[in-house]
Amino acid sequence: MYGLWLVIFGSLLAFCLLYLTFVTESASLPSRPPCIVIGVTHSQTCMVLRGRLQALRLAGFRVVLVCSPGALAEQLAGEEGAEFRPLSICRSIAPLRDLLAFLRLYFLLLRLRPDLCEFSTPKAGLLGTMAACIAGVPSRVYMLRGLRLEAARGLQRRILLQCERLAARCAHTVLCNSESLRRQAIELQLAPEGKLQLLGRGSSNGVNVAHYAPGSDTLRASLKIPSDAPVVGFVGRFTYAKGMPDLLESFDLLLQSQPRAHLLLVGWFDAAEDALSESWQSRILNHPRIHVTGMVSDCAPCYRAMDLLVLPSWREGFPNAVLEAAASGLPVVTTQATGACDSVVHGETGLLIPPGYPTALCRAVLSLLEHPERRRQMGMAARARAIAQFSTDTVLNRTVEFYLQLSSTRAHRLVTTG
Repeated sequence: MYGLWLVIFGSLLAFCLLYLTFVTESASLPSRPPCIVIGVTHSQTCMVLRGRLQALRLAGFRVVLVCSPGALAEQLAGEEGAEFRPLSICRSIAPLRDLLAFLRLYFLLLRLRPDLCEFSTPKAGLLGTMAACIAGVPSRVYMLRGLRLEAARGLQRRILLQCERLAARCAHTVLCNSESLRRQAIELQLAPEGKLQLLGRGSSNGVNVAHYAPGSDTLRASLKIPSDAPVVGFVGRFTYAKGMPDLLESFDLLLQSQPRAHLLLVGWFDAAEDALSESWQSRILNHPRIHVTGMVSDCAPCYRAMDLLVLPSWREGFPNAVLEAAASGLPVVTTQATGACDSVVHGETGLLIPPGYPTALCRAVLSLLEHPERRRQMGMAARARAIAQFSTDTVLNRTVEFYLQLSSTRAHRLVTTG
């Protein structure tokens, strides 16, 4: 009985707060700049926001970044002129901590009274869009950067699917990061097709094609890699979902045909739910032909030390590493998985293989290493595609136009109904 009263009381309180927020915001057109809240779960994710916050600020928005405390988030906000509101959000399922994070997000949004919000990554996407919906944020965007459920099975997959549907339901727009991701969202019935949007060809913030231009290698010598040795590269988190076991097995197969080959791993052992076991970590760290850089702030010199990039991922949204490699003039071998398949034109800028097949991965890499001219032509085509379709200016201009349109639509609605 008491539980029923608590549910009723809580529902009435939420309705009153929602109504109060709506009335307050709709009373008059605000003279302040439009405010947009950008929310992600973890500080590491801020790497894919670089340039996005500044572009929105220069377009006239007050930009507020919300995510778990971290040096990367604080640094990015400072460099791009955004406000940073640290708010701890757990990446794994933790009911009590999730409830606390939800309440903090809700009251933060009530204080900020943003005109728009964009939440992404699974946990922040769910909690953020729910809190924004109850707080009455006028324009709510769920940025779908990938589908974690694609690497899950059984009950966990069903739970993740329902969470994605709930996040999409609480948003006005679901902004997909690639065309294949949009198709998968439609197939999974995450939201009505008209609610699922794609800007251009996808990508979070494109790639700085000038910074990642091909150039002289300065890294091989420091790693004691011969200048004429084949170097296969990987950039990203070292996790199961990124296909690291497939990469390691394929590299051992590659050494049978290319005994002078080296594997350059640019990234870190991520402490996520799909973190590599200690045995896989030990295998990487103790392999005589594998070089690990750790997290680096600028990957451009790393790409110049590679002959090609490999991304054997099981799921993606739209991989930034592929764009960086393409801008660097490198062909890429990646998988036909969601998101990854959009990043390469098969046979033109790289090669696509089924995920989970080390033998196929080895054959694809070997075919490029044994044909330098084909590799060079693919690298040139990859850079031309990156310049034409995925430059930072191109991608961020689309983003700014999208949010300016949402903002102007909101302002027009206030004028006509005020």
